[in-house]
Amino acid sequence: MIAPLAAVELRGWIEADRAFRAGFAQHPHVFWLDAGPDAASGWSWVGSGRPDPDADAVRSVRISASASSARANPPAAGPFRGGWVGWWGYDDAAARADAPVGAGDAAAPQALWLRAERYLAFDHRGRRVWAFAPREEVDAFAAEVETWRGSALLPATERPDRGVAIARHTPDAYAALIGACRDAIRRGDAYQLCLTTRFSVTGQIDPLATFDRLRATTPAHHGGLVRSGAHALVSASPERFLEVQDGIVRTHPIKGTRPRGADSKEDDRLAAELLASPKERAENVMIVDLMRNDLSRVSVAGSITVERLLEVESYPAVHQLVSTVSGTLELSVTIGDLLDAAFPAGSMTGAPKLSAMTILHSLEGSPRGVFAGCYGWVSDDGAADLAMIIRSIVIHPGGAYVGAGGGITWGSDAAAEVAEVGVKARGPLRALGAQLPPGW
Repeated sequence: MIAPLAAVELRGWIEADRAFRAGFAQHPHVFWLDAGPDAASGWSWVGSGRPDPDADAVRSVRISASASSARANPPAAGPFRGGWVGWWGYDDAAARADAPVGAGDAAAPQALWLRAERYLAFDHRGRRVWAFAPREEVDAFAAEVETWRGSALLPATERPDRGVAIARHTPDAYAALIGACRDAIRRGDAYQLCLTTRFSVTGQIDPLATFDRLRATTPAHHGGLVRSGAHALVSASPERFLEVQDGIVRTHPIKGTRPRGADSKEDDRLAAELLASPKERAENVMIVDLMRNDLSRVSVAGSITVERLLEVESYPAVHQLVSTVSGTLELSVTIGDLLDAAFPAGSMTGAPKLSAMTILHSLEGSPRGVFAGCYGWVSDDGAADLAMIIRSIVIHPGGAYVGAGGGITWGSDAAAEVAEVGVKARGPLRALGAQLPPGW
């Protein structure tokens, strides 16, 4: 049995980026789950761990309806009390849902989970920091962290010039696939299809420097860096997929995107256009209905609630249309049960889900890999916070890739959908030092 970690509060605030650079950056297996560089609320976690060879150990964690009463550490130390940090990719999840999948993507593992051994928890609202480590080591760890406050840090590296990224599809080919999606919708095989593509670069890539650039230009409330050996995930995800706390599950699907405007007047116009768009509203509502159905498979009857519907959230590069669905989980539900009910996420498949995944498999013709999966933390007591792997970079030996896509409905305009893919991929590619190919 794994011994629980103990928590000790530090004497004052230390920035998460300083703590990561001074204390964890050289460790081979590290994580930085980030609420944003100027966050005034939420939590960040930076730390190190060891790869868990049994990814099913995370799936088998039982979700408790009264987790808070069983915690040994004070509630002020945050919701993540020790457990795992990592990711699940799209392709394995699609196979579990009985969707067809092709040859696996060898670039990065479909499941990578680090068992957290030492980490810091940052409460941005309260400006408090907690050190977590095994009980016999936690005081020494907290004392070590105090020495990091005055450590000299290496300056940020300049963004490399990697030229134009390699596109899986040309804009014209992607537009033709949009037409094929609309044909499937006209036949009644689907209501919506989340069509995706990929942009790749080659060469050696520094995950931390890449995350620095992505974090500076497109900060997000669920940004992060998870690195294990030669593989890493760098993310500026704006979509919180599954949030589990005290037996309640929430999902926050995003469907509907507009770029930010050049000035406040144009920005307001684009946000209003997004909110009023019949196509974007229909797209979002379809996924809300799908997620209501998914969560009902593991929730108490009658407990599913749409807590908010069609709200605009604004980020540095885009406006997004976001909703929230919640449910009270049945007793004895595990993380794996919840994933089997809800993953892959409807916002990354379309509806109906199995039909959508089957159609997309035939159209996309290549694995999605880690993109369109989910990442974050899972606590020993069954609490969890998992974000969608979108606006993200998957780094592997010899290169990296960025996935992007959009929801296709009968009302989709091919040129607008192609442009939306470009809007979503531009930020991660810029962090890599790469440019979008012409036409995107």
